[in-house]
Amino acid sequence: MLKGFFNVPAPVNEPVLNYGPRSVERAALTQALQEGRAKQIDIPMYIGSEQVRTGKTLEIRPPHDHKHILATYHEGDAEHVHAAIKAALDAKEAWENMPWEDRAAIFLKAADLLAGPYRAKINAATMLGQSKNAYQAEIDAACELIDFLRFNVHYMTEIYAQQPTSGKGIWNRVEFRPLEGFIFAITPFNFTAIAGNLCASAAMMGNVVVWKPAPTQIYAADVVMQVFLEAGVPPGVINLIYTDGPVAGDIIFSHPEFAGLHFTGSTGVFQNLWKTIGNNIHLYKSYPRIVGETGGKDFVLAHPSADVDVVSVALLRGAFEYQGQKCSAASRAYIPKSLWPAVKEKLQAEMATFKIGPVEDFENFINAVIDERSFDKLAKYIDAAVADPNVNVISGGTYDKTNGWFITPTVLEVKDPYYITMCEELFGPVLTLYVYDDADFSNVMDIIDNTSKYALTGSIISQDRYAIAEATHRLRNAAGNFYVNDKPTGAVVGQQPFGGARGSGTNDKAGSMQNLLRWVSPRTIKETFDPPKDYRYPFLTKEL
Repeated sequence: MLKGFFNVPAPVNEPVLNYGPRSVERAALTQALQEGRAKQIDIPMYIGSEQVRTGKTLEIRPPHDHKHILATYHEGDAEHVHAAIKAALDAKEAWENMPWEDRAAIFLKAADLLAGPYRAKINAATMLGQSKNAYQAEIDAACELIDFLRFNVHYMTEIYAQQPTSGKGIWNRVEFRPLEGFIFAITPFNFTAIAGNLCASAAMMGNVVVWKPAPTQIYAADVVMQVFLEAGVPPGVINLIYTDGPVAGDIIFSHPEFAGLHFTGSTGVFQNLWKTIGNNIHLYKSYPRIVGETGGKDFVLAHPSADVDVVSVALLRGAFEYQGQKCSAASRAYIPKSLWPAVKEKLQAEMATFKIGPVEDFENFINAVIDERSFDKLAKYIDAAVADPNVNVISGGTYDKTNGWFITPTVLEVKDPYYITMCEELFGPVLTLYVYDDADFSNVMDIIDNTSKYALTGSIISQDRYAIAEATHRLRNAAGNFYVNDKPTGAVVGQQPFGGARGSGTNDKAGSMQNLLRWVSPRTIKETFDPPKDYRYPFLTKEL
């Protein structure tokens, strides 16, 4: 075996391409989109070394063009959950005993594949399957996933390098073992990077994984799996299955080798899974690690000293990029009365310029929400707001599902800071504003802190440093990621580790060493070079 203390390449955030007219990347992406629409593909599950096709297929359609079929995928059942667990456990010994530098090389290669030959393909798959525009796909499916892989390799080496001191005649060392058993990764529709990272981060540390993505993300998940396999991830290390959630859960959460859950999704689902794990705790060989990033009801607080343009852009981008389908999206805002007329005018003018439509037209800033269920939920909230005399519809308030699940970006002004859309997570392009008296700035922070069960992201926009300092302190438990003079979205791996507390999750900070530490179990080894050969200590000697 190779011997040496190896240094991995220093991680640098992947440059974001701009996809401007006549650019090379725009041409490549356009071609990939055309190829994706031109053929209907058949997507298997990946269990061990097998591509599994059950014959029970379900359709994948673009959210912005639901009459078109992109692909079919093969739905699994209990048999395939059992098979995926077995494949993972069969692969475990060889994988965890593989030298760490070889594991590192696999995921570094995956990052380079995504940065190079797979870049247009993974972005196009995310655009078509999840209705993200070119820029949103680029910062997610390409750049963030590349960053996760490269930075996590770096963090892995930092973890292994953390060693205790040794006294005279003793060598103390700590090894960071993978968990005993398998990891279950449940991933969401809205970020391809999250889907790739939740399974890769655990696998990188020597664990084996059963991966279940959201059905509305399977089209891009298939490309991620292709990249992992081409990079050299051995069969069985990551097993990709498409089964009903309760079916998978009943089997996995009652298996004695279940070692950990890596989850991103709704707060309610996560809490139910945690409860199930707790009820089954006596079944497991070890105490499972539970890591989850869940919902958000993220805020923007504008101070009377704030710049109107800064406030407006933070709201326009923070609330409406990717149709507000980010757990970090700005969904509630608090605007001082002195600024409100100018902010209102700016929002209305700029939102009138929004182009809405399919992702294949690069001029469209707004695309479709993910599916009909989301569309119907949002339409119901909008209808209720339009009919409520205490709500003023500043912009939007309409929707159309003739060709795709299109919700017009909507801004609501409410008189009650505890109105339902100020409190509940909608996960769509709906922003609710409360206008407060300038003198009530301090009191508004109490409202923000107490309005929602979530604590994921938030921002303060101000040119008054005392106000910034006060808000940063007073809202310290209201957001795990807090932004000053910026929108509350767009965390970058290696720069702003991401995660929240309260109802927003376990705050284990994806994109940091802290997250990887959850997937290892340290073992301390003490070696004594000249051990004692007599039990007697000097103090036992009789005084002469």
